[in-house]
Formats: sequence, structure tokens, C-alpha cells
Amino acid sequence: MEFRSTRGGTGGRIEQAIMGGTAPDGGLYVPVSLPRAASAEWPAVAQLDVVACELLAPFFADSTLSPSLAQIAHEALDFPVPLRQLEDRLAVLELFHGPTAAFKDVGARFLSGCMTRIVADGRHTRPPVTILVATSGDTGGAVAAAYYGKPGMRVCVLFPEGRVSPRQQHQLTCWGGNVLSLAVAGEFDDCQRLAKEAFADAALAGRHNLCSANSINVGRLLPQAAYYAHASINHLRRTGRPSSFIVPTGNLGNVFACVWAREMGLPIDRIVMATNANTTVPDFLATGQWLPRATVATLASAMDVGNPSNMERLRDLFADVGDLRAAVMAVPVSDAEIRAAIRSEYDRHGMAWCPHTATALHVYRQLPPADRDRHDWIAVATAHPAKFDSIVEPLLGVSVPVPRELGALLARPAQHQVIGPRLPELASQLDRAA
Repeated sequence: MEFRSTRGGTGGRIEQAIMGGTAPDGGLYVPVSLPRAASAEWPAVAQLDVVACELLAPFFADSTLSPSLAQIAHEALDFPVPLRQLEDRLAVLELFHGPTAAFKDVGARFLSGCMTRIVADGRHTRPPVTILVATSGDTGGAVAAAYYGKPGMRVCVLFPEGRVSPRQQHQLTCWGGNVLSLAVAGEFDDCQRLAKEAFADAALAGRHNLCSANSINVGRLLPQAAYYAHASINHLRRTGRPSSFIVPTGNLGNVFACVWAREMGLPIDRIVMATNANTTVPDFLATGQWLPRATVATLASAMDVGNPSNMERLRDLFADVGDLRAAVMAVPVSDAEIRAAIRSEYDRHGMAWCPHTATALHVYRQLPPADRDRHDWIAVATAHPAKFDSIVEPLLGVSVPVPRELGALLARPAQHQVIGPRLPELASQLDRAA
């Protein structure tokens, strides 16, 4: 399969798209055409890695990774992704059972499996490769875990100083070895801008063989489409009805993966984005004007993005804003509503949810009754509530048990450096760590 740039430039095959991160013209890689998924042929009880391999095979056809695709999927997706039925028309897709207790484990582990094989093959790049990742909370920890100790690979994590939860920060900074953790004196958009500037600096990018593991990398998005395929297929087999998803949304990678799955023919009906007080996306859908703005700090910190990168992919797929409005909805959720949702959902079902998942559940409760009753809704749970204990526990008055994998990370010593939001400071840290 061939990939192209969202800005019109030519692309290449999956290896180039993965190792390049962004296209040479600065755009994001997308497939020239999307394959159609033969979901009717898949058994309802198929494992997630089996569904992922079947769904993604066309994207890897004729590539050096094709013979390893089944093994990559099996290694990356070796943890449960349960669909928990809460009510007759409401289920929750729990994506937080991986090693860093967040949905980012799916894409990061899959991408790591691809990249390490490409680097070992030697035909498309030379080691060592430096993975530069900007994170608003969960991505960096998942990427660090996925690449830690991998031969020929280095990682540099950029996170906004003071803008992530204490446990998120510990996950970002407990590695050492081939992982460099840098707190940026600014917000997530400063981290994302720094990463883009580094990739655009030919000398710096060449000196460190920079690659991306953010959701701008198509290798992160593709495996995320697989869990939407898996959930929607199994729901259809069980009920005879398609699924509608409510997705907590920051940089738009997770929701775009859901859109791709639907465009490929999976039994997905409505797609609703739950945002926080960063309202760039719902404002755009309301007005038709794309106006990125400074990030607002919220309780749902991993969604604190004022200029989401993957809007470029959405606007490439739906060039007309009217078509985009027909394809997706976006609903903003305030911090007060997040707090109320955490409390009310615990009262309803005895379940503690993280602030991001709470945005999706709040949006579900606010849907018009006709919409709630007409569709089968799946709220996407993106992180374990134990990662946000300082928010969740005071609201509920209970302790949230820490998953074993998360506990192991929290027991590791942490270390990081603080830099200003300027490229020379980042370059100096990269050169020093090389």
C-alpha cells in the first residue's frame, strides 16, 4: 500500500511512513486509499491481535514488515481490552490494562515492534534512532516503556512542567538508560512545537536520526483502529446492532482511528468527541473557523491540547466542514462537570473512572433521550483512575487500588531535567545524551 501526505506530497510505503513520522512537506501520512474490512467473516470471539492482523494486513502488504505482522500484533496486544456492559445501551471499552495503564500502550507497543524490526533490517534507516515524543501525560510513559532497553533505539520525552499528574510524571521519568526525560517550562503545545521544530531542523534531525512516536505517526493510529474493529464486531455479533462511540479527545489521534475504522466498513454508527475546556475542535465544528489557541489546564490533563495535530487528517478526509459535521460531533466538558461525573458514575455503578473517561460518560448522560435510546453507546475509558489518585480519591472518599504494572513503575527511582521551550536547549540535551 502507498501512503501520501495530507498536504499533497508523494509518500511511500509503510516503512517510510513509520520512520519518517511526518511527510517531507510537513504533512501527515495517510493511505492513498482505505481498504474495506470484511468484518462479516470474522468470528465474534476472535482475539484482538487476530483482528488487528486481519484489519491491518492491507497496509503492510509487500512491505518488509508483512511477514512479522502477526508476531508484532501478538507481542503488542498481549493484555485484555474488555468491553464492560454498564447498562442496556451503555458499555465502556477499557483500554487501560496495559503496562502503563493507558490506551497509549496499544499504539506505542505496536509502533515499537515495527520500528525495531525496520532498524534491525537496515534497509530503511541506520541506528541509533532517537524517538522524540511530546506528551500531555500518557503518551510519553507508554513510549518510554515500549522502547526501554531496545537495541538501536533512544527516546527523548518532552512533557509540560507541572501540567501532568504526579503519577503520570513518575511514569515519564522513571527510566534512565536509553530514555531521556525533559520537563518543558510551558504547556503541551510548547512541547509539540519543539518536537516539530526539531524535525524541521535538518542538521539536528540528521545528527540524531529523529523519529516520532506521537499520534502524528501513522504507525500509532493503525493499531488503535483495531480495538474499535474488535469491539464493534463483537457487539454486532451479540446484539445485531452497530456501535456508537464517545471518545475522550485531545490530539485527535484516538478518535481519528475510530473514524478510519468506520470508513473501512466496520459496524460503527455515531462518533462523538468528548473534549475538555480546550474547545478548539467543538468551536470549529460550530463556526467553520479553525482557530487554534493557547492550552487551558484542566483535570483531564492528557486532553489539554489547543492545536490538535490530527485535525489535519480529519480535514483531509472531510474537506468540507459540513461533511465533517455529519461525520463527527464534539461536546466540551468543564472541570465541574468532570468532578460531578466521577461522583455520579461511582454512585450509579460503584466504578471509579479517570477524569478523561468521565468526560465521555458525562457526554453520554447529556445526550438527548432519543439519541441515547436509538443507539448502542460505547464510552472509551482511556486511563486507569489510579493514575489520577490526587483527583479521584478526594472526590470519592475511597482509595483506588493501584494495578500491579503501575505499582512496579511507581517503585522505580525517577529523574528528569527542566528546559525552556526553545530548540537550542533541546538540541543541547540531545547532544549531551548521545
